[in-house]
Amino acid sequence: MLATHLAERSEMPFWEYVDEAVFAPLGIVSEVQSGSSAKDARLDIVNLSLFVAEMRRPRLLARDTFVDAVTAQYPELDGIVPGIGRFDPCPWGLGPEIRGGKHPHWTSPHNSAVTYGHFGGSGTFVWVDPIADIACAVVGDRDFDSWALTHWPEFSSAVLSELS
Repeated sequence: MLATHLAERSEMPFWEYVDEAVFAPLGIVSEVQSGSSAKDARLDIVNLSLFVAEMRRPRLLARDTFVDAVTAQYPELDGIVPGIGRFDPCPWGLGPEIRGGKHPHWTSPHNSAVTYGHFGGSGTFVWVDPIADIACAVVGDRDFDSWALTHWPEFSSAVLSELS
């Protein structure tokens, strides 16, 4: 829905908008020119880290827009996290998933409830925990499956422990 809204408001294809308004100003080189905004972004770890830095301390978005993007818009709404399951509630921001109280979850059980991020079918994820002031990004090449729900939370817990 967000991609459709951006394309309509900007009067240009979604990925063209992202390239011009987000990637270019951040110095990000992307291979994506089309496809789903939910699953077709392709960035290496260097470019993903530039995007994560923007997710932590935005320079391109107005502060109010950023806060709306990473805050649960309908905090009591139930829903589905693809590949994981149904949750009640299942908070989402304007794009990013919000951790909330979901269990099991792909982030650490030690991440704060306001942690936001996204994971992909290629075994890649990114999360930002604004309470801990820590972000984590992993670029993978192994399809998302049940292994991720074991290893990602363990890895994320180790990151939080090391950096806290």
